[in-house]
Amino acid sequence: MHKVRDLKVLYFGTPVVLISSRNPDGSANLAPMSSAWWLGQSCMLGLGDSAQTTANLRRERECVLNLAPSSLVDAVDRLAMTTGAPVVPRHKAEMGYRYEPRKFAAAALTEQPSELVAPPRVLECPIQLECEVVAAHPFADHNASATAFHVTVRRAHVDDELIIPGTRYVDPIAWDPLIMKFCEFFGDARNVRSSRLAAGWRMPHDLRTPAAFS
Repeated sequence: MHKVRDLKVLYFGTPVVLISSRNPDGSANLAPMSSAWWLGQSCMLGLGDSAQTTANLRRERECVLNLAPSSLVDAVDRLAMTTGAPVVPRHKAEMGYRYEPRKFAAAALTEQPSELVAPPRVLECPIQLECEVVAAHPFADHNASATAFHVTVRRAHVDDELIIPGTRYVDPIAWDPLIMKFCEFFGDARNVRSSRLAAGWRMPHDLRTPAAFS
């Protein structure tokens, strides 16, 4: 039975992104985030206004979206309670956040030069999207202040193992994204049933375990 619920968090499941940006001194910042969605060649990013990444994006207008597979959950978790802001905001300090200027080293990840933007890519991430900030929109409620960044993907780097041979499509079975649902990590590449939408768009998906329609 459905009941009206006053939920504390509305976070039903989104992909984890390691977003790299450039600090004022030119060093690299790396932060996990999971308020992201894509449409065409654009993406919307939701970031808190106290984040160092937010300040970097406002100033530099560039970033790299490194999509984390479920196998990188340990690296992502190592960054979870860190901030690149030298002065840790009070609310974050009370939660246990600490200042970490060397984010790549803290996560045991490798910087890889980008081709069109200044921030580096994460070598270990099989999907890396070099992006330019197009616009920033205030996004706030009575509890928190945030910014919704509209970014355009200027160049996409994708591991060959994720591409369906002979196409420009990512294999949804091979790609196992790290998903955050209500602050917990999930990852499962299992296909639960075939998709009418994929069939309608004639997507070249070779689903090895399709479920029959009822």
